[in-house]
Amino acid sequence: MSVIATASLTFLMLPLMCQSSESAKWCYNSQSKDCGASKWKDIEPTCGGMKQSPINIVRTKAQRNNSLEAFQFIGYDTAPSGKWTIVNNGHALQVNLQGEISISGGGLPARYNALQFHFHWGRESGNGSEHTIDGKQYPMELHIVHLNSKYDAVHDAKNHETGLAVLGFMYKIDDKNNTNYSTITSALRNVSYKADQVELASTFRLDSLLPPLETLSRYYRYYGSLTTPDCAEAVIWTVFEEPISISKKQYASFVNSIFFSSATERPVNMQENFRPVQELNKRQVFASKDATESSCSAPTVSLLLTILSVLAVRLV
Repeated sequence: MSVIATASLTFLMLPLMCQSSESAKWCYNSQSKDCGASKWKDIEPTCGGMKQSPINIVRTKAQRNNSLEAFQFIGYDTAPSGKWTIVNNGHALQVNLQGEISISGGGLPARYNALQFHFHWGRESGNGSEHTIDGKQYPMELHIVHLNSKYDAVHDAKNHETGLAVLGFMYKIDDKNNTNYSTITSALRNVSYKADQVELASTFRLDSLLPPLETLSRYYRYYGSLTTPDCAEAVIWTVFEEPISISKKQYASFVNSIFFSSATERPVNMQENFRPVQELNKRQVFASKDATESSCSAPTVSLLLTILSVLAVRLV
Protein backbone atom coordinates (compact mmCIF):
# COMPACT_ATOMS: atom_id res chain seq x y z
CA MET A 1 0.00 0.00 0.00
CA SER A 2 1.39 3.44 -0.92
CA VAL A 3 2.16 6.10 1.67
CA ILE A 4 -0.65 8.23 0.26
CA ALA A 5 -3.18 5.40 0.48
CA THR A 6 -2.02 4.52 3.97
CA ALA A 7 -2.27 8.14 5.06
CA SER A 8 -5.75 8.53 3.57
CA LEU A 9 -7.07 5.48 5.39
CA THR A 10 -5.35 6.53 8.58
CA PHE A 11 -6.99 9.95 8.60
CA LEU A 12 -10.37 8.20 8.55
CA MET A 13 -9.32 6.20 11.59
CA LEU A 14 -7.48 9.00 13.39
CA PRO A 15 -10.39 9.99 15.67
CA LEU A 16 -10.04 6.58 17.33
CA MET A 17 -7.01 7.95 19.14
CA CYS A 18 -9.30 10.27 21.03
CA GLN A 19 -12.61 8.40 20.99
CA SER A 20 -11.58 5.12 22.60
CA SER A 21 -12.38 6.48 26.03
CA GLU A 22 -15.04 9.06 25.22
CA SER A 23 -17.72 6.66 26.43
CA ALA A 24 -16.25 7.12 29.88
CA LYS A 25 -15.36 10.60 31.11
CA TRP A 26 -11.70 11.38 31.70
CA CYS A 27 -9.94 14.65 32.29
CA TYR A 28 -6.73 16.19 33.56
CA ASN A 29 -5.96 16.95 37.19
CA SER A 30 -6.27 20.67 36.42
CA GLN A 31 -9.93 20.10 35.55
CA SER A 32 -10.99 17.79 38.36
CA LYS A 33 -9.46 15.20 40.65
CA ASP A 34 -12.62 13.13 40.18
CA CYS A 35 -11.71 12.26 36.59
CA GLY A 36 -8.01 13.20 36.64
CA ALA A 37 -4.99 11.06 35.89
CA SER A 38 -5.13 9.01 39.09
CA LYS A 39 -8.60 7.79 38.05
CA TRP A 40 -7.73 6.80 34.49
CA LYS A 41 -6.92 3.20 35.37
CA ASP A 42 -10.48 2.83 36.67
CA ILE A 43 -11.76 3.92 33.24
CA GLU A 44 -9.16 2.10 31.14
CA PRO A 45 -7.23 -0.69 32.93
CA THR A 46 -4.32 -0.30 30.51
CA CYS A 47 -3.62 3.10 32.10
CA GLY A 48 -2.42 1.17 35.14
CA GLY A 49 0.00 -0.93 33.09
CA MET A 50 3.73 -1.44 33.54
CA LYS A 51 4.87 0.46 30.43
CA GLN A 52 3.13 3.78 30.81
CA SER A 53 4.15 7.24 29.61
CA PRO A 54 5.36 9.87 30.23
CA ILE A 55 8.43 9.22 32.39
CA ASN A 56 11.25 11.11 34.02
CA ILE A 57 14.42 10.52 32.00
CA VAL A 58 17.44 10.26 34.29
CA ARG A 59 20.42 10.76 32.03
CA THR A 60 22.94 9.09 34.34
CA LYS A 61 20.85 5.91 34.21
CA ALA A 62 20.33 5.91 30.44
CA GLN A 63 22.24 3.18 28.63
CA ARG A 64 24.29 4.29 25.64
CA ASN A 65 23.19 2.56 22.43
CA ASN A 66 25.42 3.30 19.44
CA SER A 67 22.82 1.88 17.05
CA LEU A 68 20.58 4.85 17.85
CA GLU A 69 21.91 7.08 15.10
CA ALA A 70 20.38 9.98 13.17
CA PHE A 71 16.84 9.78 11.76
CA GLN A 72 15.87 10.09 8.13
CA PHE A 73 13.13 12.73 8.01
CA ILE A 74 11.28 12.12 4.73
CA GLY A 75 9.08 14.98 3.53
CA TYR A 76 9.81 17.06 6.62
CA ASP A 77 11.72 19.57 4.48
CA THR A 78 8.89 20.43 2.07
CA ALA A 79 5.49 22.08 2.40
CA PRO A 80 3.15 19.37 1.06
CA SER A 81 0.11 19.98 -1.08
CA GLY A 82 -3.29 19.49 0.49
CA LYS A 83 -4.73 20.88 3.69
CA TRP A 84 -3.75 20.57 7.32
CA THR A 85 -6.53 20.90 9.88
CA ILE A 86 -6.05 22.31 13.37
CA VAL A 87 -8.48 20.91 15.96
CA ASN A 88 -9.35 21.59 19.57
CA ASN A 89 -10.22 18.04 20.66
CA GLY A 90 -11.10 19.07 24.22
CA HIS A 91 -7.84 17.71 25.62
CA ALA A 92 -5.14 19.24 23.41
CA LEU A 93 -4.54 21.32 20.34
CA GLN A 94 -3.90 18.97 17.40
CA VAL A 95 -2.90 19.44 13.76
CA ASN A 96 -3.92 16.60 11.41
CA LEU A 97 -1.45 16.15 8.58
CA GLN A 98 -1.70 15.25 4.92
CA GLY A 99 1.15 14.48 2.55
CA GLU A 100 4.00 12.03 2.29
CA ILE A 101 5.77 12.69 5.59
CA SER A 102 7.58 9.91 7.41
CA ILE A 103 10.60 8.90 9.47
CA SER A 104 13.00 5.97 9.40
CA GLY A 105 16.40 5.18 10.86
CA GLY A 106 17.04 6.29 14.42
CA GLY A 107 16.90 2.68 15.56
CA LEU A 108 13.29 2.27 14.41
CA PRO A 109 12.25 -1.18 13.13
CA ALA A 110 10.29 0.20 10.15
CA ARG A 111 9.24 3.32 8.32
CA TYR A 112 6.63 5.36 10.19
CA ASN A 113 4.16 7.75 8.53
CA ALA A 114 3.28 11.05 10.21
CA LEU A 115 -0.37 11.41 11.26
CA GLN A 116 -0.64 14.44 13.49
CA PHE A 117 1.11 16.61 16.01
CA HIS A 118 -0.22 18.12 19.21
CA PHE A 119 0.86 20.13 22.24
CA HIS A 120 0.83 19.83 26.03
CA TRP A 121 1.45 22.91 28.19
CA GLY A 122 1.18 24.37 31.68
CA ARG A 123 0.18 27.81 32.95
CA GLU A 124 1.74 31.20 32.32
CA SER A 125 3.61 30.87 35.61
CA GLY A 126 4.14 27.11 35.47
CA ASN A 127 5.51 24.31 33.33
CA GLY A 128 3.53 21.71 31.43
CA SER A 129 5.68 19.22 29.55
CA GLU A 130 4.74 15.59 30.00
CA HIS A 131 8.23 14.12 30.03
CA THR A 132 10.82 15.48 32.41
CA ILE A 133 14.60 15.25 32.05
CA ASP A 134 16.57 14.82 35.27
CA GLY A 135 13.44 15.96 37.08
CA LYS A 136 13.13 19.18 35.07
CA GLN A 137 9.73 19.97 33.59
CA TYR A 138 9.59 22.34 30.61
CA PRO A 139 6.87 24.88 29.71
CA MET A 140 5.44 22.88 26.79
CA GLU A 141 5.96 19.67 24.82
CA LEU A 142 5.32 18.83 21.17
CA HIS A 143 4.38 15.28 20.14
CA ILE A 144 4.57 14.21 16.49
CA VAL A 145 2.66 10.93 16.12
CA HIS A 146 3.67 8.39 13.45
CA LEU A 147 2.08 5.08 12.39
CA ASN A 148 4.13 1.98 11.57
CA SER A 149 3.82 1.55 7.79
CA LYS A 150 2.93 -2.14 8.17
CA TYR A 151 -0.45 -1.19 9.70
CA ASP A 152 -3.40 0.41 7.92
CA ALA A 153 -4.97 2.10 10.92
CA VAL A 154 -4.24 3.29 14.43
CA HIS A 155 -6.53 0.74 16.10
CA ASP A 156 -4.48 -2.06 14.49
CA ALA A 157 -1.19 -0.49 15.52
CA LYS A 158 -2.30 -0.10 19.13
CA ASN A 159 -2.17 -3.87 19.56
CA HIS A 160 1.58 -3.93 18.93
CA GLU A 161 4.51 -2.64 20.99
CA THR A 162 6.07 -1.00 17.93
CA GLY A 163 2.81 0.17 16.34
CA LEU A 164 3.41 3.88 16.84
CA ALA A 165 6.45 6.13 17.05
CA VAL A 166 6.14 9.48 18.79
CA LEU A 167 8.77 12.21 18.68
CA GLY A 168 8.78 14.44 21.76
CA PHE A 169 10.28 17.94 21.84
CA MET A 170 10.53 20.33 24.79
CA TYR A 171 10.09 24.10 24.64
CA LYS A 172 11.95 26.92 26.32
CA ILE A 173 10.93 30.57 26.59
CA ASP A 174 12.98 33.10 24.62
CA ASP A 175 12.82 36.87 24.15
CA LYS A 176 12.01 36.67 20.44
CA ASN A 177 9.01 35.25 18.61
CA ASN A 178 9.65 32.06 16.67
CA THR A 179 8.26 33.14 13.29
CA ASN A 180 7.99 29.51 12.17
CA TYR A 181 5.01 29.21 14.52
CA SER A 182 3.07 32.13 13.02
CA THR A 183 0.71 29.93 10.97
CA ILE A 184 -0.27 28.01 14.10
CA THR A 185 -0.56 30.92 16.52
CA SER A 186 -2.61 32.88 13.98
CA ALA A 187 -5.15 30.05 13.89
CA LEU A 188 -5.59 29.74 17.66
CA ARG A 189 -8.43 32.26 17.84
CA ASN A 190 -10.45 30.04 15.49
CA VAL A 191 -10.15 26.90 17.63
CA SER A 192 -10.72 28.29 21.11
CA TYR A 193 -13.42 25.81 22.07
CA LYS A 194 -13.79 22.04 22.14
CA ALA A 195 -14.70 20.60 18.70
CA ASP A 196 -13.62 23.76 16.89
CA GLN A 197 -11.54 23.03 13.81
CA VAL A 198 -10.27 24.99 10.85
CA GLU A 199 -7.94 24.48 7.92
CA LEU A 200 -4.59 26.18 8.38
CA ALA A 201 -3.89 29.03 6.00
CA SER A 202 -1.12 26.94 4.45
CA THR A 203 0.99 23.87 5.01
CA PHE A 204 4.65 24.35 5.84
CA ARG A 205 7.89 22.47 6.29
CA LEU A 206 7.35 20.33 9.36
CA ASP A 207 11.04 20.60 10.23
CA SER A 208 10.59 24.37 10.57
CA LEU A 209 8.91 23.70 13.93
CA LEU A 210 11.88 21.71 15.22
CA PRO A 211 15.33 22.44 16.63
CA PRO A 212 18.24 22.62 14.14
CA LEU A 213 18.76 19.39 12.18
CA GLU A 214 22.30 18.94 13.49
CA THR A 215 20.95 18.55 17.05
CA LEU A 216 18.41 15.84 16.24
CA SER A 217 20.83 12.94 16.64
CA ARG A 218 20.84 13.64 20.40
CA TYR A 219 17.87 11.90 21.98
CA TYR A 220 16.56 9.29 24.44
CA ARG A 221 14.56 6.18 23.60
CA TYR A 222 12.21 3.92 25.52
CA TYR A 223 9.08 1.81 24.99
CA GLY A 224 5.90 3.23 26.45
CA SER A 225 2.30 4.22 25.88
CA LEU A 226 -0.06 6.88 24.67
CA THR A 227 -0.31 9.56 27.37
CA THR A 228 -4.11 9.73 27.26
CA PRO A 229 -6.71 6.97 27.67
CA ASP A 230 -6.76 4.28 26.43
CA CYS A 231 -3.03 4.52 27.28
CA ALA A 232 -2.19 1.76 24.77
CA GLU A 233 1.32 0.41 25.35
CA ALA A 234 2.22 0.61 21.67
CA VAL A 235 4.65 3.52 21.40
CA ILE A 236 8.34 3.78 20.64
CA TRP A 237 9.18 7.06 22.33
CA THR A 238 11.97 9.39 21.25
CA VAL A 239 12.56 12.43 23.45
CA PHE A 240 15.03 14.94 22.04
CA GLU A 241 17.59 16.87 24.06
CA GLU A 242 17.48 20.21 22.28
CA PRO A 243 14.45 22.37 23.19
CA ILE A 244 12.50 24.57 20.78
CA SER A 245 12.45 28.31 21.50
CA ILE A 246 9.24 30.34 21.53
CA SER A 247 8.52 33.71 23.08
CA LYS A 248 6.61 34.33 26.29
CA LYS A 249 3.88 35.96 24.21
CA GLN A 250 3.57 32.90 21.96
CA TYR A 251 3.43 30.58 24.96
CA ALA A 252 0.74 32.76 26.54
CA SER A 253 -1.34 32.50 23.37
CA PHE A 254 -1.65 28.73 23.93
CA VAL A 255 -2.26 29.03 27.66
CA ASN A 256 -4.88 31.79 27.49
CA SER A 257 -6.63 31.28 24.12
CA ILE A 258 -7.67 27.62 24.27
CA PHE A 259 -10.44 26.08 26.39
CA PHE A 260 -11.31 22.56 27.54
CA SER A 261 -14.96 23.53 27.27
CA SER A 262 -17.27 23.90 24.28
CA ALA A 263 -18.70 27.24 23.18
CA THR A 264 -21.98 26.52 25.01
CA GLU A 265 -20.36 25.57 28.33
CA ARG A 266 -18.81 27.61 31.11
CA PRO A 267 -15.33 28.61 29.85
CA VAL A 268 -12.52 26.53 31.35
CA ASN A 269 -9.04 27.43 30.14
CA MET A 270 -7.04 24.53 28.75
CA GLN A 271 -4.10 24.65 31.13
CA GLU A 272 -1.86 21.92 32.56
CA ASN A 273 -3.09 19.39 30.02
CA PHE A 274 -0.34 16.93 30.89
CA ARG A 275 -0.23 13.53 32.53
CA PRO A 276 2.16 13.23 35.51
CA VAL A 277 5.24 11.07 35.02
CA GLN A 278 4.74 7.33 35.46
CA GLU A 279 6.92 4.66 37.03
CA LEU A 280 9.68 3.32 34.80
CA ASN A 281 9.33 -0.14 36.39
CA LYS A 282 11.74 -2.58 34.71
CA ARG A 283 12.18 -0.64 31.49
CA GLN A 284 15.51 0.67 30.24
CA VAL A 285 15.97 4.15 28.80
CA PHE A 286 18.58 4.36 26.05
CA ALA A 287 20.74 7.32 25.06
CA SER A 288 21.50 7.80 21.38
CA LYS A 289 25.02 7.58 20.01
CA ASP A 290 25.39 11.38 20.08
CA ALA A 291 23.44 12.12 23.26
CA THR A 292 25.25 14.45 25.64
CA GLU A 293 27.05 12.92 28.58
CA SER A 294 25.28 13.89 31.78
CA SER A 295 27.03 16.66 33.68
CA CYS A 296 26.35 14.65 36.82
CA SER A 297 28.74 11.87 35.84
CA ALA A 298 32.01 13.81 36.20
CA PRO A 299 31.43 15.00 39.79
CA THR A 300 30.45 11.47 40.73
CA VAL A 301 33.77 10.10 39.45
CA SER A 302 35.63 12.97 41.10
CA LEU A 303 33.95 12.27 44.43
CA LEU A 304 34.81 8.58 44.16
CA LEU A 305 38.47 9.38 43.52
CA THR A 306 38.52 11.71 46.53
CA ILE A 307 37.08 9.00 48.79
CA LEU A 308 39.63 6.47 47.53
CA SER A 309 42.45 8.95 48.15
CA VAL A 310 41.32 9.51 51.74
CA LEU A 311 41.07 5.76 52.34
CA ALA A 312 44.55 5.24 50.89
CA VAL A 313 46.04 7.86 53.22
CA ARG A 314 44.38 6.26 56.24
CA LEU A 315 45.67 2.83 55.28
CA VAL A 316 49.22 4.20 55.10
